[in-house]
Amino acid sequence: MRIQERSSDIATSFGTLRSAVVEPAEDRERARAPLLLCFPDIFGNSEAHARVMRRFAGHGYVVVSPDPWAHTLPPGTVLDFDADRQKALDCQNTASAAAVDEARAAIIDHEGVTPDGVGRVVVASGFCYGGHLSFRAAATDPRVRASACFYGTGLHNNRLGTVETPTLSLAPQITGELLLVWGRNDPHIPPEGRALIHRALDDAGVAFETRLYAAEHAFARDVGPRFDPAATDDAIAAALALFQRATSA
Repeated sequence: MRIQERSSDIATSFGTLRSAVVEPAEDRERARAPLLLCFPDIFGNSEAHARVMRRFAGHGYVVVSPDPWAHTLPPGTVLDFDADRQKALDCQNTASAAAVDEARAAIIDHEGVTPDGVGRVVVASGFCYGGHLSFRAAATDPRVRASACFYGTGLHNNRLGTVETPTLSLAPQITGELLLVWGRNDPHIPPEGRALIHRALDDAGVAFETRLYAAEHAFARDVGPRFDPAATDDAIAAALALFQRATSA
């Protein structure tokens, strides 16, 4: 499937929310494509994240990735993986559940009122910090039918970035299916943290699947020594299978 790329600006209470968008190029395909919220890691809409978005869009989704720090940094800011590492980490101190929730709702509402987006089905994915956001999307917006959460940080210890945010306590509100993707060697989500998340979902009666790989944190980011292509391919395939189930229902 041919795809195209653009950006989208939406006015919010905290300023302009800019999102990267990758979608089917053909009008007919785009009109019937589900909306896939694809939350990035703390570095924002980098080229590495865009490559993941393209993979999803090529399977027939309108993939939208909001700037993670739109409430703090100028629209379209992308932080360099090496040069801006500390700035990206510092941005976590500004994390805001209210801003995150407003941004997500603004995107869904915006895509839903466009001529070719009326009644568009919504699914979500996210990576690292964005993995937390994709879990939160499933827990706080019933329009999200399924979420694939790639090594979501802060769920087990009630942190959105570094800000206390008890998203896991919202698990009973989840009505869709989840995919949880983990790296066994991830120092940010220890085994007991994964177990805590799984137990909360079990207790809440949520339908979920887990994939645990012999990989590190951010193994799907295709730059640097942590990248694991085989694990990434398998996890992306599992996410696509989840989305297909959710959007076909």
